[in-house]
Amino acid sequence: MNHIARRDAGLPYISDGAVLEEQKKCRKILQELNTIDPSDFDGISKIVKKLLGKSENPWINPPFYCDYGTHIEVGKNFFANYNCTIIDVAKVIIGDNCQMAPNVSIYTAGHPLHPAARNTLYEYGIEVVIGDNVWIGGNTVILPGVHIGNNTVIGAGSVVTKDIPDSVLAAGNPCKIIREITEDDFQFYYKDRKFDAESMEDMKRILENKN
Repeated sequence: MNHIARRDAGLPYISDGAVLEEQKKCRKILQELNTIDPSDFDGISKIVKKLLGKSENPWINPPFYCDYGTHIEVGKNFFANYNCTIIDVAKVIIGDNCQMAPNVSIYTAGHPLHPAARNTLYEYGIEVVIGDNVWIGGNTVILPGVHIGNNTVIGAGSVVTKDIPDSVLAAGNPCKIIREITEDDFQFYYKDRKFDAESMEDMKRILENKN
């Protein structure tokens, strides 16, 4: 079995010449994205579609970094803010309406703990799955194998080492559940600050039009 096949089967593999050839294709697209005029919104949109393939209304604020792009699957309305890094050795599957603040890093890749094993250049990738309507706070790191549930918020500066369930606020290093997110949270935009009457009516109208 060659090393591309090993990688895609979830087995330990070595980044040999064939693997690096795949990465070259991605790096050429990233070069376009990361050097384009940042005010050229139409141009950025076209490059993002080229990078992510099938997707609906995705947006990335460059710079952005990944290994392949083809291993990243995003749902509708994906948004990644500045300096996002996705090391997509294994699949990274992201649901609809997901938002990532600046400096979010998602790692599917890793290396053996033992130095002798590590020095053979064998490495691995384990997929990361993120559900629908998830917001990832700035400077968060998500480690290999993590699954994050629907409607969850990960607080800024978190290191997510284990699975996080649906509809919770979680934060910290290591990331832990702080509390559930409930219907009562709809009226607040930040901590104890409530939406004003005008914005509440506008939000209700927007949500009705989406249904």
